[in-house]
Amino acid sequence: MIEKVNPAHPDKQCDRIAGAIVDLAYSMEENPKIAVEVLLGHGVCHVIIETTAKLDEWYIRQVVRRIAGNQTIADIVITPQNEHLLGNQMENFRCGDNGIFKGMPLTEEQKTLSKFARKMYAVHPFDGKYILDGERLIICQSNTSSAELRKLYPNAVVNPLGDWTGGSDVDTGATNRKLGSDMADSVTGGGLHGKDLSKADVSVNIHAFLKAQRLSKPVELCCAIGDNTVDGLPYSEIVEEAREYIRSIGGFEKFAEWGLF
Repeated sequence: MIEKVNPAHPDKQCDRIAGAIVDLAYSMEENPKIAVEVLLGHGVCHVIIETTAKLDEWYIRQVVRRIAGNQTIADIVITPQNEHLLGNQMENFRCGDNGIFKGMPLTEEQKTLSKFARKMYAVHPFDGKYILDGERLIICQSNTSSAELRKLYPNAVVNPLGDWTGGSDVDTGATNRKLGSDMADSVTGGGLHGKDLSKADVSVNIHAFLKAQRLSKPVELCCAIGDNTVDGLPYSEIVEEAREYIRSIGGFEKFAEWGLF
């Protein structure tokens, strides 16, 4: 059983806004330290940023309007990174957080729903969520004719309450609230989005997920803030692996659209 939500869902809009701000920080510094939290709903977007990068609020407002809509009001707080956390990374990359992490091989069901969600979004680029439970497919797609969808997918459960409009005008969103959609069975305690690569929630999660796909078996890891090695590797190698992965998919905002699969 698996659920995927598409990039127009309010929670994913928050992830995308956070990712775009991290992209902005990386355009200014090679290794910025940044953490972004976003809360969106009903025409207002609250953004809290801790960072070493000198970010311009004007650019952040443009990001919010591009992703959440031109009429969205951006409430932005920018504060310097905590000096103790920053000191952890001064000499070289050391683990940026405590955490336990799990990488799990994707199932065929999860791969199938991921492909289906992308196919739906290409045709219907509006707030939507989809569940696959064995042979049972549930489609909740906003701003689209339920009758037409039922013709296309006669065996699916389509919009049980009828046609609906979605997005942040009728719902709220928050960063890292759709981790099941982003990570499938690899969900542990850490969120993927709105953080730089020194954060274990980003780099170690990516490492564990990729390793599980290579080995086709579960991977479980544990680390403490300040660790020089994780999974028998220098933490700097974990960071570089994640950097290459993020680069290969087009950046942190693109990563936020669908997560790890």
